Amino acid sequence: MSAPPDSNLVAVERRGEVAVVILRREAKLNAMSSEMERQLLGTLTRPEVTASGAVVITGGDRVFSSGADVAEVTDRSPAEVFAYYRNTGGVHEAVAQLPQPTVSAIAGYCLGGGLELALATDFRVAAADAVLGFPEVRLGIVPSSGGLLRLVRTVGTARARELVLARPRVGSAEATSLGLLTEVCPPGVVPLPRAVELAGQLAGLPPLAYALACQAIDAAAESSREAALLIERLCYAALASSDRA
Repeated sequence: MSAPPDSNLVAVERRGEVAVVILRREAKLNAMSSEMERQLLGTLTRPEVTASGAVVITGGDRVFSSGADVAEVTDRSPAEVFAYYRNTGGVHEAVAQLPQPTVSAIAGYCLGGGLELALATDFRVAAADAVLGFPEVRLGIVPSSGGLLRLVRTVGTARARELVLARPRVGSAEATSLGLLTEVCPPGVVPLPRAVELAGQLAGLPPLAYALACQAIDAAAESSREAALLIERLCYAALASSDRA
């Protein structure tokens, strides 16, 4: 008997210290259905992920994700929307809160909810022909899984307004110049091996120092000068008194 079409939408494999989480809804260009989000949430708690030194998220060599499953995001009541975020819609924040270094390997389309997922990772490595963007407003909605927050923090309000309202798609070269991407692979080179290599390098850093540095950087973006300096010094004091392993 063949498996139901939505039975295995997310896979995970270990490559040394790196856990590679793979979106597997290729027939729908990895459109993020509630079932895919549910499986992704479950995958993040599997031992292969929790015991890893770093995590890479990929949609394969053809597409990262074309965004949310449009069939599911329209005609929801406000109560249904809030219920969604109490359930599978929190997956983007679960990715953002992983304690390990996280890297997205982006090929092809990375749109809407897919780009929100990529922005939830610490670093993003893309193919030369990758296409990124937020088409939500053209569908009568807005990015709402932390995408606006992370986009503004990454590129600033003026660029965020441009990307969300005026330019729903940009290529990888421009996305890099805007700060959306960490690096772009040469033409014809798929991004996953480089993403795994980068994740492996990050996994070699002292975990506590990495985690505190990330939190201090995020806090600095929305803190006063005095608070940001205090957070830096408290992090340093905590690390200086630890074994830093």
